[in-house]
Amino acid sequence: MKPLLFLDVDGPLNPYGALSAPAPPDGFHPHRMRPAGWSWPEPLTVLLDPDHGTRLRALQRRYELVWATTWEDEANAWIAPVLGLPPLPYVDFPAPAVPGPAGTFWKTRRLLAYADGRRFAWVDDDLTEADDLWARRHHPAPALLLQIDRSVGLRQADFDRLERWADAG
Repeated sequence: MKPLLFLDVDGPLNPYGALSAPAPPDGFHPHRMRPAGWSWPEPLTVLLDPDHGTRLRALQRRYELVWATTWEDEANAWIAPVLGLPPLPYVDFPAPAVPGPAGTFWKTRRLLAYADGRRFAWVDDDLTEADDLWARRHHPAPALLLQIDRSVGLRQADFDRLERWADAG
């Protein structure tokens, strides 16, 4: 069985930390979106790199892709079409977000439960060593947690690492 690849949107795919920069990171283009939870009058600006779709589709040979984002199913409506991805399953995150134990990110326990003992990789901008330690202590299968810089998003080195990790399993 292929490992899961949990995908956060904001940070890894949308380097929102670069929105105030003079120009987006190489390859990223602004898109105006209005997801259901967006209540401001102006649409949300999301930076996306279409090459990420090509790279993620290539990773589907090695992984089962799963949205791990507060966008939940809306990632299928707004993000997937821009990246050329098919609809993906998603982790349901009940509101409000409850802080995790031992300094872990609030998503961590939910993703371990979703993985249900399977190997997984997870890309997110809010991961810390506490999450990695929690996964090693509370999840029976190997897990790769990649903390992504929210100002640059996923880069080629991250995709290379995901490929190597899947192939090593």
